[in-house]
Amino acid sequence: MSAPKIFDLELLDRRRTRAAPSAASHDFLLDRVADDLIDRLALIQRKFPLALDLGAHHGLLGGRLRSTSGIESLTALEPNASLLAQCAPPKIQASLEAPALPEASLDLIVSGLALQWVNDLPGALIQINRALKPDGLFLGALLGGATLNELRQAWLIAETEVTGGASPRVAPFADVRDLGTLVQRAGFALPVVDSDTVSVTYADPLSLMREIKAMGASNMLADRRRVPVTRRLLLRAAEIYAERFALPNGRIPATFEILTITAWRPDPSQPKALKPGSATVSLKDVLEPRSK
Repeated sequence: MSAPKIFDLELLDRRRTRAAPSAASHDFLLDRVADDLIDRLALIQRKFPLALDLGAHHGLLGGRLRSTSGIESLTALEPNASLLAQCAPPKIQASLEAPALPEASLDLIVSGLALQWVNDLPGALIQINRALKPDGLFLGALLGGATLNELRQAWLIAETEVTGGASPRVAPFADVRDLGTLVQRAGFALPVVDSDTVSVTYADPLSLMREIKAMGASNMLADRRRVPVTRRLLLRAAEIYAERFALPNGRIPATFEILTITAWRPDPSQPKALKPGSATVSLKDVLEPRSK
C-alpha cells in the first residue's frame, strides 16, 4: 500500500525556493537543534568516517558537523536545489521520501528538522536503518505534535466562526510515543526518543505567521482549502490568538516541540537485555532491609 499523501511536496519545494535567499535569517530553531545534536554526538566517544546530513537545508548543521571530531567525510542531501546550493560539497539533491542510499554504506546519519515533512515517515526510517553500517548511528530531530498548538487552535476557532467550517492549516506531527513506536518498527536497536518544548515570543500573531512563511513552512497540507485566506479570517485568527494566549507584556508565545531520536543499526556487539528469569539476585532480597 502506498503511503497517504499528507503534504504537497511540490508546493513545499516552491516555498522553500522562495525562502532560500533569506534562510539564514530565519533559522533560529534549526540553530538550536544543531547545537543539541552536536552536544549529543560529542558524548559518543567514537569515529564516524562516513556521515550524511539528511535534509541539509542551507548547510547550518552540516557546517558544524564538519568541524566535529571523529567525522572524516560528510555528504549533504537536500531535496531543494536553492537550499542545496548553499551547502558545502560533497552534496546530493534527492527526495527524503526515497533517497536511494546504498545499503550499509554510512557510519552516521544526522537529520535536523527535515523528516517531519515526509509523507512516509515509517518508510524513511526503514531506509535510514538500511543505509547504516552495522552499529551505525542515527541522530534525528523533527517537530512534534505540540508544535504551534496555539496557532492551530486560533485558526480552528476563527474558521468555524467566519466560514462555518474548518480545514487543516497546521501539520499533524507525530508525538513522542508514536515516534518511538515507529523507530522500533523500523528495526533500530537501542532506540531513544525524547521531547523538548521550546517557547518563542512574538510581538503579535501576524509576526509569527510572517516568520513561518519566511521559513518556507506555511500550510502545505495536501487537504488544505484551495481558496485564498480572506482579510477577515486572518484578522479574526490573530485576534483569537491574542485573546487566548497573550502574555502580560502583550507578546504572544509560540510553542515548538522538538522530538530527538537516537538509534543504532543492530549489531551483535551491542548490549542485549537479559532474558526474563535469568537474574541471579532476587528483587525481594534487594528491597528488603537486611537483618542486623
